[in-house]
Amino acid sequence: MLRVLAVDDEEPALGELLYLLRADPRVRTAEGATDATEALRRIGRALEAGADGEDGIDVVFLDIHMAGLTGLDVARLLAGFARPPLIVFVTAHEGFAVQAFDLEAVDYVLKPVRGERLAEAVRRVHEQVDAAVPEQSHAAAAPSVTADQIPVELGGVTRFVAVDDIAYVEAQGDYARLHTDDASHLVRIPLSTLEERWAARGFVRIHRSHLVALGRIDELRLDGGATTVRVGAAELAVSRRHARQLRELLMHRARG
Repeated sequence: MLRVLAVDDEEPALGELLYLLRADPRVRTAEGATDATEALRRIGRALEAGADGEDGIDVVFLDIHMAGLTGLDVARLLAGFARPPLIVFVTAHEGFAVQAFDLEAVDYVLKPVRGERLAEAVRRVHEQVDAAVPEQSHAAAAPSVTADQIPVELGGVTRFVAVDDIAYVEAQGDYARLHTDDASHLVRIPLSTLEERWAARGFVRIHRSHLVALGRIDELRLDGGATTVRVGAAELAVSRRHARQLRELLMHRARG
């Protein structure tokens, strides 16, 4: 069961959040803090006690806009520790999803908080905590959400798209459009940033405008000196500077 710290400088909002959290059967304890200083003091005790200590905290539900240090500031500070608690942002503002992604937040819940939406956030946290290996005394943390998912905005709702569902990415200025089998999503992240983050997941640059999941390439075609790949229904150009490396990667993959 989860040990939770909720942080919000608006006491009515904090009280409502704590009420919903304490009603969830997956939550063992839910404490509140009304500012970042109080929250950091409490988290400090938890880190000193260790993950299995009585004062341990599994997850912090953080408001973003607070007097003094913001929730983003708190998350950045926690990122410097070896085994910090997980983070869920709770905010009335939609425009911080990319920062949440950068700070490895498990979820991003919009106010006013709905019970079913909060329950989904708790489920995600619970899955990550449960995925930790007990024999390693939490030395191996649960997989980071940023390795598996990316937040996208759709009609005022933040959704988390699985990276494994993305076939290719298209550059659109300072933005990138993620293409899955049945949809596309625009995110405010440069293609070069995604190329660096997702290289270990098999994404390769084939053109200044395209990043492709190597395992989603169905066909490589050479025609009159031009190279293209087919990814599902899309046919994408491969630049000359990337063509040789791409062929070698595909051949190496085919050989196993």
